[in-house]
This record gives sequence, C-alpha cells and structure tokens, in this order.
Amino acid sequence: RFFCTAGRGLEPFLAREVRARLGATEVDCVSGKVFFRAVAGPGELRKLRSGERLFLLLKKHSPLPVSGNRGKMLHEIKSLVIEEPKYWLDIISVWRKLHGYEGKTDDVSQENALSLKRQSEEETNTASKRQKMEQVRAIVSEKCEVESGETCVVPKRTSSQEHWIETKISSEFPSKGSGENPTVNEKLSFSFRVSCRCSGAISKILTSQEIGRAIGITLVKQCGWRADLRHPDLEIFVHLNDIHSVVGIPLFRLPLANREYIKTAGLRSTVAWAMASLAEIRAGALVLDPMCGLGTILLEAAKEWPEACYWGADISDSQLEGADDNIKTAGLMDKIELLKVSGKALPLPTESFDSVISDIPFGKKFKTTNDAQLLPDILQEMERVLRVGGTLVLLLSQELHRRVDGLTRCAGGDSAEASAGGDSAAASAQALSVDGNSSSSSSSAQGDGESILSRHFGSLVPEGAYAVGLGKTDAFIHKYRKVSAAGN
Repeated sequence: RFFCTAGRGLEPFLAREVRARLGATEVDCVSGKVFFRAVAGPGELRKLRSGERLFLLLKKHSPLPVSGNRGKMLHEIKSLVIEEPKYWLDIISVWRKLHGYEGKTDDVSQENALSLKRQSEEETNTASKRQKMEQVRAIVSEKCEVESGETCVVPKRTSSQEHWIETKISSEFPSKGSGENPTVNEKLSFSFRVSCRCSGAISKILTSQEIGRAIGITLVKQCGWRADLRHPDLEIFVHLNDIHSVVGIPLFRLPLANREYIKTAGLRSTVAWAMASLAEIRAGALVLDPMCGLGTILLEAAKEWPEACYWGADISDSQLEGADDNIKTAGLMDKIELLKVSGKALPLPTESFDSVISDIPFGKKFKTTNDAQLLPDILQEMERVLRVGGTLVLLLSQELHRRVDGLTRCAGGDSAEASAGGDSAAASAQALSVDGNSSSSSSSAQGDGESILSRHFGSLVPEGAYAVGLGKTDAFIHKYRKVSAAGN
C-alpha cells in the first residue's frame, strides 16, 4: 500500500492518474493525500506526475482521541510505531526491494549478519587485548617484586580504540538488562529521523517536535536505531490530524514534483501536468500555449504525450530565453517551437490547433491591475486558432474565475474524485469549487451580470472548473470545448 501527497485541488487528478498509470486499486482520495494499492516497481512509481511525495504506507488509523492528559496521548501516539520485531524486518525488506537492493543483498538480515560478525570480531579482539594487558601487569608486578621486594601496582588503562568500540556499542544497542527485546537489536542497525506533521485538535495539546521526539526515543529503545537528522538511512513520516493518523516511509529522497528536465521552474509542474491532462492531447495533435512563459506546460505535455507537436508564444524576451533553456535541457528541441508575439494578435491560421493551454498571467508579479479587461482579446485569439471540437484549458485567478463563465455553486453534488475521474461525460461536466464540493456548469450570470464568455464567445462551452492551490494563492483550471466556428 502507498500514499502520495498532493497540492490543494490536485487530489482527483492524482487519483485518476494512479488508476490509469499503475492500475491502482482501493484508491482513497482525501484532502492533501491519495491512498492506493498497486503492484509497481520504483521506475513505474517515479512516473507519477501529479503527486508531490510518495510513501510506503505503514499505518492508517482513525484520528487519535484528544484529551487533556498529555502523557496518555503520547502513549497512544507511540503505540503507532511499537510493533513486533518481525514487522520492522518485513517493512525494511520491502523498502529496500523498492529501492533496488535485492540484487545486492538477499534480505536485510544478510547485511546485518556481516555487521554482527564484525562486531563479534571486535569484541573478541577487545577481550584478547584485555587478557594480554592482564598478563603484562602480572609479569611487571612479579618483576618489581623480584627486583625490589615490593609490590608494584600497574594502573588499569583502556585504549582509545576499546573506549570507542564500547561507546559505539552501548550507544547504538541498549543493554539486554534494559528490558528491551534484543532480537531487533541483533538484526537492525539503521540511522533514522522522524518527520512529524501535526494539525487540528491534537496540535493544540502537543507540538510536532514533542511527538517526533517521543516516537524517536521509542524507536531507539525498541530497535537500536541511531538518530540522524541530516543523512538518515530511513525517514519515518507521521501525520496526525482530525481526519486520520498516518505513518509512512518516503520511497524517494526528492519529491516527485522535482523535475530533472526543468532547468528554471515557472508554474508548479504538477499543476502544469494537470492542465495538460485535461487537453485530450493525441498523437499528431497541434498544441499551443499563447502565453507560455518559461514553457512549463509545454514541457510537461511534451514529456507525457511526445507524439504531438507543440508551439509556445510570449511577448517577453527573458521568458522566451528561459523557455528555450528549459527545452534544450529537456531535449525537446524537435518537439516545441517558440514565437515572440503577443497573445492578443497571434500570426497563426484560423482553426489550426487541436488544443490550446495557457496560464493567464495574473497577480503582482505581472502588474496586471485589471485582468478582466485583458481577457476578451486573449480569449478571442484563442478561440480563433482553435479548431471546432478542440479543447481550451486555462489557469485563472479567483477574480477571473468569478467573471469568466458565471459558474453557480450548489450544495452537495458529486465528489471531487468523480469530477476529475473522466468516467463519464456527466462527471467531466462538473466543476470543483474551493471547498471541494461540485457545481454544475451554467450560462447563468454571477456577480455584476452576464459573463464574459457568454457575451463574446458562444462557441466555447465550459466542461469543468477545478480549484487548485499555488502556494499562498488559489486559482482555477477551466476547461472548454469549441462546438462551432467562431461567430456562429
């Protein structure tokens, strides 16, 4: 079993992806995470594009009971990691196999058997040295007595090597007299750290640091592991909130969202991939991003759907230079073409592209104080170059979202997972609101009257809107389909 963290609003995209890419079952989509079961190796798991960090799931329980008794709560928390020795051996064995260690060692115990052998040899050498020292003391003492008739006391000394070995052993392995089970100590010798996230009611009683420290001490006593905050062999992730209590081990040191083929990051790669996944890109398709910036959307699309052809346009020299560097780093020079033009006047043939995808610039970074005034001209060009039946996918600010198509909210409705699951046309026609509830697409007006879309672009029919998080900012992915020629 696995779970993968996701940015706000990307959980349904990730749930759909693990089903399609990994054939996952038992998929459970909650806020910030997707739990699933899959038979997949590290190479397949690394291909996930809409997730942040991937974990091997150890425990998933209901929220811990909150009380005023801190000691009792810490005991409950520590019980999440206290298991029989065989449990941890099995977990480490699975973790190592997922990291490709099976070719190097048959299992965990084989590697540790060598460690125990070295430890036994060190202890034997230490005992031998002590025996020799006692013999030397006896000889020196006898010699003193013979020569002077007096007793000469040779002070007991411990070599620095002996002291280091004893300190190392005593610090890594609790003594058998401590009452801890020695079986685990004989088989496991790992460095570790605990990463704890605590939110909700429990965070008002205990801090993440207190919880992490308590779990760490428990693992040191139980398993003989060594704490290492900088370069641990193993990281144990604990997340406690009002929804669940989760324990897991990250499979990869770097997040899945870190793309080695992107030299300069622009839009979050997971959001860019989610947008491209809605565009219905097929082999031989022509795809346009008329405001491409650093080209993140084009890179994600070209990596996932390499049989299509991609065009990017932007008015900024610096953005195009960054996009060109990214394209070269990704080795996609033969897949993506760049143009320096304004998105409001594209020198491209009418109805020539199968998909148009764009992150409409907004916010302080782009100094667009009145985004809504720019949108009609931009949309007009996008609609013009898009062929009938093609898809338009936009990332819009909250203000533009409120104005662009007058989506109305309703209580209840289908789940977020169904909304992005693509299982039916009805599901895909749903729109996600910020709170995760669904709302149906509608041409009815909202706010200050008739929507921009229905006034100017009747050929574009909305098929969904999805609330996503961009750090401290919320935005919306909108999907449209062109159903008729522009102006008809």
